[in-house]
Amino acid sequence: MKTHCPSQRPRRHRRGGFTLVEMLLVLVILATLAAVVIPKFAGRSRQAKETAAQSQIANLEISIDAFEVDMGYYPRMLDELVQPPSSNAQDWRGPYLKKGIPLDPWGNAYVYEYPGRRLPDSYDLTSAGPDGRLNSEDDIGNWLQAETQRR
Repeated sequence: MKTHCPSQRPRRHRRGGFTLVEMLLVLVILATLAAVVIPKFAGRSRQAKETAAQSQIANLEISIDAFEVDMGYYPRMLDELVQPPSSNAQDWRGPYLKKGIPLDPWGNAYVYEYPGRRLPDSYDLTSAGPDGRLNSEDDIGNWLQAETQRR
């Protein structure tokens, strides 16, 4: 039988947990890390979308060029890569794009012009870029590669 001595108090067990100061310190550290890391990832996101647009343009060029080899002329519009043109359909070996005509990474349609304004002997294929407006500094197109090769 246990007897309790009046001078001995039962010990209170300290609960495990964090103090308010510790929690605030962790939040400050997380906020600091977020302030450093998030802008770096944001820049990468834009760069990744620009690279994706360039890749899609290159794939569209391959399809357009295959159409030209089969038909003897460039398509009047991108839809002819998926559906046969109304005239001269017997030479059409499509669809040249299995999943249809893609949108650019910003959700806008690619702009196809034949003959091209920037490449008059060929065609222009352009994404309006992040701002969604054509003829602005952030446009991405097949004519960019031709301009850098001429320099």
